[in-house]
Amino acid sequence: MNPLYCNDTRGEFPPSWYAATTPLPALRPSLKGDQKADVVVVGAGYTGLHAAWELRKRGLSVIVLDAHRAGWGASGRNGGQVGSDYNKSQIWLGARIGQPLAQDLWKLAHEATDMVKDFCTTYAPEANFRHGIAHGSFDAKDIEMERRVYDLMDKHYPGHETTVLNEKAFRRLVNSKLYAGGTINRRAGHVHPLRYVLALAREAEAAGATIFEMTEAKRIQHGAKPVVHCENGTVTADHVILAGNGYMRGLDRGNDARVMTVNSFIGVTKPLGDLADTVLGEDIAACDSSNVVNYFRLTEDRRLLFGGRANYTRQFPDDIGSKLHKRMGEMFPQIRHVPFTHTWGGSLGISIKRLPVVRRVAPNVLSISGYSGHGVALAGLAGKLMAEAVAGQAERFDTFSTIPQGTYPAGHMAQGPLLTLAMAWFRLRDKLGI
Repeated sequence: MNPLYCNDTRGEFPPSWYAATTPLPALRPSLKGDQKADVVVVGAGYTGLHAAWELRKRGLSVIVLDAHRAGWGASGRNGGQVGSDYNKSQIWLGARIGQPLAQDLWKLAHEATDMVKDFCTTYAPEANFRHGIAHGSFDAKDIEMERRVYDLMDKHYPGHETTVLNEKAFRRLVNSKLYAGGTINRRAGHVHPLRYVLALAREAEAAGATIFEMTEAKRIQHGAKPVVHCENGTVTADHVILAGNGYMRGLDRGNDARVMTVNSFIGVTKPLGDLADTVLGEDIAACDSSNVVNYFRLTEDRRLLFGGRANYTRQFPDDIGSKLHKRMGEMFPQIRHVPFTHTWGGSLGISIKRLPVVRRVAPNVLSISGYSGHGVALAGLAGKLMAEAVAGQAERFDTFSTIPQGTYPAGHMAQGPLLTLAMAWFRLRDKLGI
């Protein structure tokens, strides 16, 4: 099943609280006939739109293709959490690639966060960027591990703005008895993701980029001037940027072998009123150390947005909300009686290392994907780095490409039970330090 079409109506935004609270733009034209550009970008999410915007600043002509709508995919339906790090700790990265490169990656991660904040401040105040992400741990062993990590971070990465909290202090931020403590990262933040990505599309077009919607890229004809073949036309360009993440299957087997598609689900409650203060003590986002992470935050109208419950098959379950609501009620019994008004699902790309996969597919074809839940910040940075590389400044792209990666067992065919087994093995391997 193609993740582009197996769960959603083509060209329609999912029934999310985000879509219900955002003025949606008119449908853009689809590609017809043969076009030329300096760069063709496949995917109109954070990665592709940041790439297009940056390329237009450098004077290159850009065509962006999307099988649905700009912002339709993960960029417009995620949990809105803007991290300032990676899915592995800096200590883990430093042990594998060396401290100097790990330091460089750390600077890039902070730049990614600042990019979201700065863009929203200047171009999309309606996206409501706010600082703060709490991370909950379920037992004392996890808290002790966090303390050891941040003791080392204090020595090597001053300015990380993360504090380890005991159970009592963490409970003041996240009022759930399930957590034994956790951390608060004041540099990270949260945002209304759909408003952010739609503003990106608007600014990319204002800068001169052309966006074709309802235009699926079917295949790439490689060469000195690669050609992207679509349903009703082609784009010939000097460079191709692949920016489809979890929705991009079949364009490059190497990418398919390194990035798998998984689904995550979100429910949003009725407005909580004063009950909101009994859940979160501040206007922050939160997540936790569960294998299938729970993530949540309050919306601008004081609802709880609660996400999690991943699955590794292409098809969404018939009932998205009931198990998700049950989990929310277990964590926050004070609101277990409050129903969801909106539920939806979406697909994201994960890698075997849970880190971005940075590739030169060909000398003139670049790809970054597999953000593994950290895409709201890192995806925009990825687009910027690919734009720099296309423009002849590849140093930072090459630094980003030092992130460790690997391939899934059975490569591009891995999915479903095989993928679940592979992920369990690699989680165990990480815990054992292998």
